[in-house]
Amino acid sequence: MSTERNSRKTLVGNVTSRSGDKSIKVTVPFKVPHPRYQKVINRKTVVHVHDEKNETKVGDKVEIMETRPISRLKRWRVVNVLERAVTADLGAVSESDVAASIKA
Repeated sequence: MSTERNSRKTLVGNVTSRSGDKSIKVTVPFKVPHPRYQKVINRKTVVHVHDEKNETKVGDKVEIMETRPISRLKRWRVVNVLERAVTADLGAVSESDVAASIKA
């Protein structure tokens, strides 16, 4: 008796929302020709994804895999994070910080 699993679909997309605990939305862009004029049109699909470790942030590029239904909308899970989002940690600027930067 072999225990082989079926091959599952994988997609690559960007995290666009962190809606709840262990849940993200991933936007997967694709191009399709216009039916009549054959011009290439940019389209996208948004899928709800299970993020078990809460390791992704908005803007990350992730690889996702099809899986069994986890909740009402989630049928995908994160396989790995391909690129981390570049974010700048901006803290609150006080009046003394502004005054110090002017004097310097």
